[in-house]
Amino acid sequence: MAPEALAALHALAFTDTPRPWPAAAFAGLLAEPGTILVAEPQGFALGRVAGPEAELLTLAVHPSARRLGNGRRLVTGYEAEAVARGAGESLLEVAATNAAGRALYAGLGYAPVGRRPRYYHTASGITVDAIVMRHDLRENR
Repeated sequence: MAPEALAALHALAFTDTPRPWPAAAFAGLLAEPGTILVAEPQGFALGRVAGPEAELLTLAVHPSARRLGNGRRLVTGYEAEAVARGAGESLLEVAATNAAGRALYAGLGYAPVGRRPRYYHTASGITVDAIVMRHDLRENR
């Protein structure tokens, strides 16, 4: 997917928290070594690997394609690529207010390991804490 398509889908998936990313942000990330992009027409997972650690930067699923297993499949694809590149663990941040996201990640084996106060800034000026979650990618493999 081109940066413009990623930005358009991200804007549909995230209307307030976190704020949608512009195409330039996606272009910059895609140019970095270690970036992982798992994309399908209805969504994408974007992360990166640095040594033994992977970080899921964002997961976006089109609103009409939610609750159909797409997010799970995208995260699983990201994890498989991270393992192939030598990562043993994956980290992510999810908005404390995002109950569906937190449940998805918990169901995939991610556990809370920290909290970042006021991490996300919404378009309306409100701040939201991020929950830091970790998953040992060597489990069940």
